[in-house]
Amino acid sequence: MSTSARMLRLLSLLQTHRYWPGGELAGRLEVSARTLRRDIDRLRELGYPVDATRGVAGGYQLRSGTTMPPLLLEDEEAVAIAVGLRTSAAGAVTGIEETALQALTKVVSLMPPRLRRRMDAVTSQTQPAPSHAPAIDAHALTTLAQGCRDDETVRFTYTARDSERTSRHVEPHRLVSLGQRWYLVGYCRDRHDWRSFRLDRISDPELTGTRYRPRDLPAEDALSFVRSGIRSMPLKYDVRVRFAATPEQVGAVVGRWVELEADGAGTLMLMHADNLFWPLAVLASVDAPFEVESPDELRSAVAGVAARFATATG
Repeated sequence: MSTSARMLRLLSLLQTHRYWPGGELAGRLEVSARTLRRDIDRLRELGYPVDATRGVAGGYQLRSGTTMPPLLLEDEEAVAIAVGLRTSAAGAVTGIEETALQALTKVVSLMPPRLRRRMDAVTSQTQPAPSHAPAIDAHALTTLAQGCRDDETVRFTYTARDSERTSRHVEPHRLVSLGQRWYLVGYCRDRHDWRSFRLDRISDPELTGTRYRPRDLPAEDALSFVRSGIRSMPLKYDVRVRFAATPEQVGAVVGRWVELEADGAGTLMLMHADNLFWPLAVLASVDAPFEVESPDELRSAVAGVAARFATATG
C-alpha cells in the first residue's frame, strides 16, 4: 500500500470517531507502531485533531466535533488544484466558470488553516488573462470525452475553415489540448479516414449508443497526429523574421512552435499562422533586434504597434 493510500485509509478509520487501540490500528494498516506514529503526526501537521493515549493499552481517536475535517493533500497537490480550478474559471470552457469557482471555494474551505491561507493568497491575488482562442462548450467537451472513453460513435455538425457545414459520424479516439485550442481525433465514417476536428467548430454532438472496435491510429499518439495535421495545413501567413540573437536565445523564449535556423551571427525564424496575434507576441517577447522579411501585413502591424507604444510613452 502506498503512503498516500495508507494515509487515506488511516483517516477513514479515524473518521468513525471510535477509539482505536494502537496495535489494532497498526494491524489494520499492516504497518509497525513506529510507522503508525509517524502517520498520526503527519495528520496532525495537516490540521487533523487526533488524540492519543499512551501506555500498553494506548491508542488514537479523532477528536469529537470534527464533522468536516480538512482535506488530505500535499502542499503541491493543493496548489495544483487551486491553480487548475482558477484557470478553469477564466472561461476557456464556457458553462463551467461559476462551477469552477464554487468548487474552488469548497476545496479551500476543507483545507487545514495553514494551506487555506496559502490558497486564499493564490485565488485572491491572481487574475488569469482572458483566452484569445474561441471558448468551447462544456457539454460538447464532456459528450466527446465520454465517447472516447466508452468506444461509442458520435454525430455532430462541423463547420470547416471555409464555413461549410457538414454532418459527421465519427469514432472518437482522443481529445487533445494544444496551444489555446482543443481538438477531437477520430475516424470519420463519412470520409473513411482519420481526422482531427477543432472543438470550437463542433456543434450539437450526440452519442449514438453504437459501440465500435478501436482502430490503430496512424501516428505515434493523438498529439502527434494533430501536430502533423497543423503543419500540413495551408495557413494565411508565412512569417520570416531575422533576429540578432542565437537560436538558443530565441528558442528559450518561443519554444517549439516555430522553426529556427542559424543565420551567421543571428537567427532566421520561420512561422506559419492564421492571424498575426501570435507572431506579434513572439516579436515582443524576444529581447533582441529583429527585421521582418515577410509578410508585409506583419511589417505593417509591427509599425502600428510601435507607433502606439511610442505615443503612450510620450
